[in-house]
Amino acid sequence: MPGAAALERTNFRGRTVTLAAGPALALAASTAAALGAASVPVAAAALTAGLGSGAVGLYDDVVGARPEQKSAAPGSSPIHADPKGFGGHLSALREGRVTSGLVKIGGVGAAALAASALLAAAQRRDERGSRPGGTSRGRGGAVAEVLSGPAADRRGDQRRGDQRRGPGGLSRGRAGAVVDVLLGAGVIAGTANLVNLLDLRPGRALKAGGALGLALAGTRSGGIVAGPVGAAAALLPADLGEEVMLGDAGANALGALLGVALVADAGRARRAALLAVLAGLTAASEKVSFTKVIESTPVLRELDALGRSRPGAQVSEAARSGAAPSGPSGSGASESGASGSDAPASGVSRAGASRSGVPGAGAAPSGAECP
Repeated sequence: MPGAAALERTNFRGRTVTLAAGPALALAASTAAALGAASVPVAAAALTAGLGSGAVGLYDDVVGARPEQKSAAPGSSPIHADPKGFGGHLSALREGRVTSGLVKIGGVGAAALAASALLAAAQRRDERGSRPGGTSRGRGGAVAEVLSGPAADRRGDQRRGDQRRGPGGLSRGRAGAVVDVLLGAGVIAGTANLVNLLDLRPGRALKAGGALGLALAGTRSGGIVAGPVGAAAALLPADLGEEVMLGDAGANALGALLGVALVADAGRARRAALLAVLAGLTAASEKVSFTKVIESTPVLRELDALGRSRPGAQVSEAARSGAAPSGPSGSGASESGASGSDAPASGVSRAGASRSGVPGAGAAPSGAECP
């Protein structure tokens, strides 16, 4: 775990905040989600997604703030300095630079893939248990298994496998399972990225994550989301008060755990629909500023600002103390310090740092979200 000084950042108001809330959320929410899971494979999926995404997010938070991560390679275009988005990190890789953001992208994707495979294993176990003669059907299932015998069960499985086998020799059931795992991985990684995209204002990512978690509370994934929702509620006051930041560690972990909950309660068609929505939002963030959309929509603007200190209040407080307010105050400047753009520079969200998403793009146009 990095030292306290390595986790300190100065936000857009000039206040010193800590990123320690990010790894704390990742650990607490992942553990609670695993304890609330319905089975061991689902619990393992929650731990893999939450802790894995949080770990690589923390790596990006710490290593990404180093000077060498922000400078372009000798002889390269300055536009490739401090690369942003998936395309930017690939451009840096072509120049021989492996950025911390690229490591994070790969790490979140790998954690999502492993978690999705664990969820698929849990689903297969549930399906076997629900078949006549399955071990999960109580005493009747046990009696049926004794009467049919293991040999008969193997012959039945072989016949079903032969019927599902396609012309190319690949089992249709196996091909479908691969598709399910890939779709699930896309949803988990995409949700982690979306929450990270929203972490551009104090409290925004926690509010959105908590709302999604509450919407899933009544589903079969309710036990999984209890941990993320509880952790989000516990950290919200400090985040709104600009005492802490989630950073990539917290935002990616929160999103990944919510993604596990979405995938655990979704079939193939729903996973495909969710992935399409997430991909659409990610693509839109390359061209449209979510912050500008929120601020131009009265209801969203009020919900987004709820509980957050108003810029005018800081001006009044500074005036009473006889000191000039630090940083832009109520000027409409973005939190990365660049007027008219939400694209953070480098470091973490809202301190000018969350640079990479899964997926993303290269140099972001003005006004685009680009963590």
